[in-house]
Amino acid sequence: MEDKNHNELPAKTCTIERLITNLSDIDKVLAGRKTATRRNGRYADVGEIMTLQGQRFVVNKVYSQTLGELTDEHAVQEGFPNVEEYKNSILSYHPGMPWLPQMRVWVHEFSPVQE
Repeated sequence: MEDKNHNELPAKTCTIERLITNLSDIDKVLAGRKTATRRNGRYADVGEIMTLQGQRFVVNKVYSQTLGELTDEHAVQEGFPNVEEYKNSILSYHPGMPWLPQMRVWVHEFSPVQE
């Protein structure tokens, strides 16, 4: 494993099968427009395989960041043109959720498995 801190990650809080379940997000992943997802817990280990509609994706990186650290580049990884559109999308899924710059999320970066 290339991630030196892999052994220092806390236990997963959910399974990789729950990492991406929203149909529009699945479509973005399959089209190559989404290469990362952020969750409030850790859903995968580096090297773990996620299967979406028969296509396999490997988790390349797992790390924590705050919402305040998000850049437009991060939003593009999520399949959005900028942070504001990503934020609006997240808040539409989670009505009443505050968007706090200090809130920590787990980033899961992935890519298609080369077979």
